[in-house]
Formats: sequence, structure tokens, C-alpha cells
Amino acid sequence: MRSNHRDVAGIFDMIRTLGALVGVPSRAEARARALEQRIDDARRRAAALERRPRVYFEEWDEPMISGIRWVAELIEIAGGIEIFPELSKQKNARDRVVSAPELIAAAPDIIIGSWCGKKFVPAKVAARPGFAAIPAVRDGFLREIKSPLILQPRAGGADRRPRRARRHHRGMGEHALMGRLPLLITGK
Repeated sequence: MRSNHRDVAGIFDMIRTLGALVGVPSRAEARARALEQRIDDARRRAAALERRPRVYFEEWDEPMISGIRWVAELIEIAGGIEIFPELSKQKNARDRVVSAPELIAAAPDIIIGSWCGKKFVPAKVAARPGFAAIPAVRDGFLREIKSPLILQPRAGGADRRPRRARRHHRGMGEHALMGRLPLLITGK
């Protein structure tokens, strides 16, 4: 069986499908409901934000590729504004390529990098021509979420976030989304 989830609802559907296939539908249902509750709780917390930061999620650096739909949904759920929502609906990475002028014009408050198997390098992003004018670069809000935590949707990943990553996102001030997004993804 192959699966390639495109949205958060699809991830929950796959948890239920896999549970049924391996003979544990009640466990899968309980797991899916618990994760759905976590999403609902995050939405409620996000609704109380005074300000919703504009967020760019970069899945790859050369060319710059924005995040897929379910990543964009997680950004919105956590209280951010996905700056390229129309691109997130494209299933192929080649259809989510962003140009430097588009990103500069979108002016994200936060840039999250997850370069699909290689280390996100904030200094490399900041050094791109014209990027000094982007609020996220100017204010130093360029952060990494490791690829296995966000680019590979799986129920088990929700419980495996290292303590080091939790500490990394504390003290983000007005951009508390940076603390909530990993928490939403991992639950810890």
C-alpha cells in the first residue's frame, strides 16, 4: 500500500486506515481523535493571539521551494499566516518554487527551514540578495524544524521530539508561534 498525504485530514484518515489494515481500528481511532483534539486545542490558543505572524516555510533552498498543503495548514492552525497558500496546494515540489522577488515582497515575519535531509543554514538565507529587507531576516527569526519532524507525516513522530528541540523554541517573545508549531507537530 502506498500513501502520500496532502493535508492534515488525510493524515488522520491514513492513521485510521492503517489501524484497520493491521487489525487495531479502535487504537487507531483513539490515536486519531487524540491528535485531532491537539489540533483543536492549538486552534483555540491561536485564536487568542494579538498578532498573527506571516510565515514562510522553505522545504528546499535551491531552488527555493515552499511547503506543501499540510505544512501550511499546521502554520495556520498554530496561529501564523502562510504567505504562499496558493502554492501549498500544489502537490509537486516543482510547482511550489518561489522566486527571491516574490519572497521579498511577501515580507514574512518568520522563516522556517526544513531542507529535506540537509541542515537549514539561516546565514545562507540571510545572505541572499535583497533579503536583509525581509522582517524575518532583519529581526533574526529564521529557524529550523528537522525534516523528519515535519516533512514525513506519521503518527509515531508526534511523540519523538527531542528535549533539545523543545528548549530551542522557548523565549521567542512576540513570535510565540515558533514555540507552538513544533509543539503542535510533536505534542511535547
